[in-house]
Amino acid sequence: MKQGRFLVSVLLISLSFCGYAQKEPVDYVNTIIGASTSAEAGKSGHGLGKTFPGSCTPFGLVQLSPDTKTGGDNGPGYSWHHSTIEGFSFTHLSGIGWYGDLGNFLVMPTTGPLHTFKGTDNKPEEGYRSRYSHDTEITQAGYYSVQLQDYRIKVELTSAPRSGILRFTYPESETSRIQIDLARRIGGTSDEQYVEKVNEYTIRGWMKCTPACGGWGNGSGQADYTVYFYCCFDRPLAEYGVWSASIPDGISRKNDANDNPVYFNYIRDAQILKAPEKVQGKHLGFYTEFPTQKGDQVLLKCGISFVSMEGAQRNLEQDIPDWDFERIRMATRELWNQALSSVKVEGAERDKTIFYTSLYHTMIDPRCFSDCDGQYVGADKKIHRTGNFTYRTVFSGWDVFRSQFPLQTLINPRLVNDEINSLIQIAQLSGKEYYPRWEVVNAYSGCMLGNPAISVLADAYEKGIREYDVQKAVEYAANTQEHFGNGDLGYTPGSLSHTLEYAYTDWCLGQLMHSLGKKKEAAEYEKRAGAYRNVWNDSVKWFCTRVKGGGWLPWRGRTVQDQGTTESNPFQQGWFVPHDIEGMKALMGGQEKFDAELEEFFANVPEDFLWNDYYNHPNEPNHHVPFLFNYSSRPWLTQKWTRKICDKAYGDDVLGLCGNEDVGQMSAWYVLAAMGIHPVCPGNPRYEITSPVFHAVEINLDTHFYSGKNFKIVAHNNSPENIYIRSVSLNGKKLNHLWITHDEIVKGGVLEFEMGAEPI
Repeated sequence: MKQGRFLVSVLLISLSFCGYAQKEPVDYVNTIIGASTSAEAGKSGHGLGKTFPGSCTPFGLVQLSPDTKTGGDNGPGYSWHHSTIEGFSFTHLSGIGWYGDLGNFLVMPTTGPLHTFKGTDNKPEEGYRSRYSHDTEITQAGYYSVQLQDYRIKVELTSAPRSGILRFTYPESETSRIQIDLARRIGGTSDEQYVEKVNEYTIRGWMKCTPACGGWGNGSGQADYTVYFYCCFDRPLAEYGVWSASIPDGISRKNDANDNPVYFNYIRDAQILKAPEKVQGKHLGFYTEFPTQKGDQVLLKCGISFVSMEGAQRNLEQDIPDWDFERIRMATRELWNQALSSVKVEGAERDKTIFYTSLYHTMIDPRCFSDCDGQYVGADKKIHRTGNFTYRTVFSGWDVFRSQFPLQTLINPRLVNDEINSLIQIAQLSGKEYYPRWEVVNAYSGCMLGNPAISVLADAYEKGIREYDVQKAVEYAANTQEHFGNGDLGYTPGSLSHTLEYAYTDWCLGQLMHSLGKKKEAAEYEKRAGAYRNVWNDSVKWFCTRVKGGGWLPWRGRTVQDQGTTESNPFQQGWFVPHDIEGMKALMGGQEKFDAELEEFFANVPEDFLWNDYYNHPNEPNHHVPFLFNYSSRPWLTQKWTRKICDKAYGDDVLGLCGNEDVGQMSAWYVLAAMGIHPVCPGNPRYEITSPVFHAVEINLDTHFYSGKNFKIVAHNNSPENIYIRSVSLNGKKLNHLWITHDEIVKGGVLEFEMGAEPI
């Protein structure tokens, strides 16, 4: 589906950065926040934010960013704690572990002798990588710049929706160069590559990536895709060549190859092919060489497609038809400013930086996967064309159903509608007729657990987002729950986490059936939603894992990890009964016991909110729990804890995310909580009210889906000390409860708080 030329009249609005009377939302974005994979800094094997600091557009196909390390558990390709840069690639994932994927088309400017090997962090001079200093990094929405110390080359990059452009400023050198590692892939290598010279200034080709050579989950994630490129240089290809490494059969090319000295030798010994017209091979790289004077600038621009080389060319021609780097940079800045202006906040400068960077991080995925003409590769490996939606990929379901998609239903309902259409297409074209739980480039990766697509569908439908084939969507949802669910046993043997997640999505499906008037089916799913009761162990007074045959997994205490619990312990996982909190209370022994358990859960949380065995904000299973105090006799504790989490678990520097960003989820939690609203149970159109970080918030509503123009949240007397809500009113009418419905928000109006230093 055509979306118009990228270089539109908005460029005329943004003539220079210095022309603004005051800072705009885009000015608060600092893309270095969370850009670390350090397990040491994160105090757990999961590391920290794992974001990338480079350039992308809102939900765009291209993410052009620096890469510091290909091997290990470095999913975003970059970590602030690394001291060298390998290059700058055009595709990235944000905030993920499991070895990562993408990182394709790695570009590196160099001088001096040609190196076909990337070098190592300890000895970068043995390869093409370079040392760098954070003092020379500039990280902004839509722009990144750094000085490569070993080459004295300044690198600048910016991007458009499906293309990117780099500008290199060289020193004086008889042999300056741009080289492109076509085999490079985060989490492994690409299986095979092809490159051909189109004309004096242009190359095109592809990189084929399958599970056989690693990638997502080191191959276990089943990512299978081909990246096509169309790349132009602003200097003629007078001296160019291709290096081709011979990789023996039977040699592992998965993630371990990136740290394997034996594998390195194959790359060092690559054959150099001078000025070939076209080459296809297992491990290729391309280079072009030229002399430079000090200060000479050379540009490279490239279109990316997952469909074809012709699609990559069309994407480039639409996005970047000329060589005006600054114009592209300003256009991307304006795209981000428009997207971020969906929410406007008033408050402290530090809080604005955290807020708008968080909002930025929520607008990377699910990314566009179709070309500018609407063509995309479906789950059947065939080429299709979209009709009235943009085909999207990277659905980190288990993470994002909790906060990310509820946030997008408010500020980007069209995106949510796109994603549901895309999930329907995946289920249909794959032949599976059920939804993936963690999808990346059409792959059913099998990562994590539950049936989160059902949650996203139920939440969207209940909020009026319905521009898709509803009957087919619900049919596939029912198939999904039958394929992965608690079944006739009423629990999943060996897994407390699965049991509770499936009980919740049974409830979601029941809500959908009820809304569609299917009373019999609704009653059945609502009955199954009570499966959480089957894993309450009265002998230990907590939720436990049942084993095959109905017995209990041996109990080691509720704060001990991995007792049939995924990335959690029973104390953390046991709170996941969002659809029946009153029923959960009853199991615990009533209101007083529920309140006491909640308070104990938070009593031992460390001040830095890093990985721990109580409330563990770095991971998703208990992200809803701070809002459960609204169901207790002490609702002010929701206000206390959400404000404290916003202040201590998030920051305005590289360590500003206490756990993996997880494709928008960690940041979406902050955005919603900082505004003063957050759901406990997606699928139920109720948002819990909590203490807002900001004095004022304005949400600009999509008038296609919603009747209101904007919704405002105003907090009088708000401050770091005045964190408690003394009273709350909606459109001038006092509320006697701490929740608000989706309909009340999207009709527009004002939610107003009186804040104080003490709870009432």
